[in-house]
Formats: sequence, C-alpha cells, structure tokens
Amino acid sequence: MTKKIPWLAVYGFGAHIKSTQDKLIILQKGRLEEFPLQEIKHLLIVGGHTLSSTTVAHLAKNGSYISFFDPDGTPVGSIRPHGDCTDREIQQLQEELPCQRYAIKLAQATLRSRLVAIGKFQTLCDSDLLYAGELDILHNALDELEYLVKMDEIRRLSNLTTKMYYEIMARIIPERFNFKQRTIRPLGDPVNAMLSFGYSMLYGNCMVAVIGSHLDPDSGLLYDGQGALVRDLIGPLKTGMIDLVVCQIARTGLTVKDYELTPTRCILSDMLVKELIGTFKSTIDNSKIDNQVNNYVNALQKTDNFTVLY
Repeated sequence: MTKKIPWLAVYGFGAHIKSTQDKLIILQKGRLEEFPLQEIKHLLIVGGHTLSSTTVAHLAKNGSYISFFDPDGTPVGSIRPHGDCTDREIQQLQEELPCQRYAIKLAQATLRSRLVAIGKFQTLCDSDLLYAGELDILHNALDELEYLVKMDEIRRLSNLTTKMYYEIMARIIPERFNFKQRTIRPLGDPVNAMLSFGYSMLYGNCMVAVIGSHLDPDSGLLYDGQGALVRDLIGPLKTGMIDLVVCQIARTGLTVKDYELTPTRCILSDMLVKELIGTFKSTIDNSKIDNQVNNYVNALQKTDNFTVLY
C-alpha cells in the first residue's frame, strides 16, 4: 500500500494559495482543492503563484516548510519553522548509508526498465533488432549486479549496459537523424536533443520532490556531483516517461522542419519544444516520482525496505 506523501507541490502559474486554521486552500484554473493543514509537512511552490502571508504563518506554526522553485524545478529558497532540524537529521542518514546496496537496487531497476523498453522496441521493428548474444549480456549483467561489492564495479557495469541500451535504441531510429548513441552537450542530433529536453523536465520534477523530502540532492549513489541523487532516482523512470515517447516521435512525426543543425549543435524548433512540453507533462508521472523519493526516505529511516519503481 502506498504511503502518504508528506509534501505537496503546486505547479504552473496563477494559483491562489490560502488557508484557514486547519485547511490549505488552492484555487487554480477554476479548480478548488482543500487539504488538511496538519498533513502538509512541506509546501512546494513551482512557478508563479499567489501566497498569502497568513498561510505562511499557519504553515510555520504547523511546523511545515515552504520551498520555492523556478518553473523548471530549480530550487530558489525555503522558509523553515524556527529551530527545526529535519534537513540535518535526514541528510545525516544519507551520509551513513551503505551506498553499495542502494546503488545496486537502482542499477538493477534501471536495467530492468531498459529490458522492458527493448522488448517494446522489438515490436516496432520489421527485422531482428538485437545482435547475437546482446540480450544474454544484459540479463547476465542484471544477475551479476547482485554480487558486486565495490562502487567502481557497480558503476562500470551500469555504464556498460547504459551504452548498450542506447546503441540498441539507435537501431529503431531512422538513419537520417544520425542518432548513434547517447552523447553529452553539445548535442549534434535531434534525438539526443529531445532526450535531453525530456530528461531535464524529469530532473526538475524529481528535484522538487527531493527538496520536499529534505534530502540532500547532491548526495548521490551511482552518480557524483550536483544533483547526483536526483539523477540516481530518475534513472529507472527515464525509459517509460521519456525514451519511448522520443522514439515514437522520431519514427512517426519528426521532420527536418522540427530542428536546425548548426556547425556546433542541434536546435529544436519552438513548435517541437511546445509539443514536447505538452507530451512530457502527460508522461511524467509526478505521483510515481513522489513515491520513488518517499520509498528512499522510508528506507533511510528504516521504516520500510527500499523499493525502486520503474
């Protein structure tokens, strides 16, 4: 049974956020929603909205945090109750975490999600998609991950299967788009550009949930650096929420009018970007992201096992 998510995010623009002594009231685009104030431990405001000072005071007295984000999910700042140390307590648990065990679960879930996607890629092809032995290699890697003990080994195998996955994906993309594998910026083809755009949206939505749960977003497992934990947690979600959509667009709807190739990079058209935003808003499942993050927090606090969704 899914556990109650203790944070609430308000996305977009134009919402009016008010409260009574015991209710939070949100009016957005003609829709009125009410939430018990005591159940909201962190209010996340993403984009431009109206928030009354009375509501700030009610939330603070309730022991609730309020965090603000740019529309793309970039954290801007927070208001916290006086004397509260929830951030410090949860981030201390992150520092004490046995990283290998959690990293293995994330790597396994990511690989499982990609095996499912490869099966769906196969149904799109008129000919055999896989080279001899490739599927065996991926399934053997899935089994091998269970027994690895060093982070370098886990990352090496994760990177190897990631490279294989994108090379397999490239075989169902029309050759004219010149997508061979996943690349880093500057992005030289429209498929990589669409993937990066989708991953950025997914990253921003997950960052909101990570901040809402008081986790340190830079304290990663498989990844290091800024936003490492966010990249860890979205890894298993990318295939279902982004990759399959991009493949479908590339195979059926993408034309030369949708992008421009310069000597240094590929630029997506405004029309395509608008289409991608609308599509990804429907495929990026915020409730699933919230549960992914909440599962991690519950495991840190030893109230549940770490279950990774994909």
